[in-house]
Amino acid sequence: MRWRHLGGRLIIGHNLSVSNLAIKNLEKHFDGVKAVNKLSIAFEAGKITGIIGPNGSGKSTLINTLTGLIPADSGEIIIAGSQILKKIRAYDIPTYGMTRTFQDVRLFEQMPVIDNILVVLTERSIWKSLFERHSKIHMEKAEDVLKKVGLLDKRNDLAKNLSYGQRKLLEIARILAMIHCGAGDINVIFFDEPFAGLFPQMIKIVTSVMKELRDEGKSVILVEHNMDLIRELSDHVYVLDSGELLAQGSPSEVLTRKDVIEAYLGE
Repeated sequence: MRWRHLGGRLIIGHNLSVSNLAIKNLEKHFDGVKAVNKLSIAFEAGKITGIIGPNGSGKSTLINTLTGLIPADSGEIIIAGSQILKKIRAYDIPTYGMTRTFQDVRLFEQMPVIDNILVVLTERSIWKSLFERHSKIHMEKAEDVLKKVGLLDKRNDLAKNLSYGQRKLLEIARILAMIHCGAGDINVIFFDEPFAGLFPQMIKIVTSVMKELRDEGKSVILVEHNMDLIRELSDHVYVLDSGELLAQGSPSEVLTRKDVIEAYLGE
């Protein structure tokens, strides 16, 4: 990827006008270990970008840095081609048009499924939303996103009582509520191993959601170990190894490379 400066503004090759998010020379080290090492990549709008690599390659560190869970040591984060940040705080990521899922699903466990969605829709504090009399339109929107992920019949169940797969679907439903019903303008969505532990029918639901987000012009970023799903969903793939970019390109180009096979598959 080529980078240049023009009049003090960072230009990201030919992707400037279509990148919702990019990074330049991003670094994160842990006690001398280079988890992310001078990484420069971009995530295009209207594309699903796969991030793959062996365990310890830096995938989770990259996402956690870009979503404010851990601070970057150096480098730049470029939002919408022009806004340059040195670091992001976790509670600010919606402000920058980003949201994410987690490997370890994070829900309001003691609240009913429907309330987990209403908290997002009402955009108030958790405690205020608990005692708010929700409008009919809020309830309709919440039920719409639950229906989309197949959880409408679970709307009155406590989140803690859902199965592992259902909990993942609820987390995705909250993202859909934020994107389609909230006040924010979300353009970048990170999916951190969203298919792990899902039954085939659930996989179809998540796959459909991701494709719809892509068609809406969002930058969908997928970290996934299932290469069949990477082939099916990804428009572009980045391969990380030891915190560095090993390869990039279409799934058909990347997944047949000898160095990728050796690094990722251990062959």
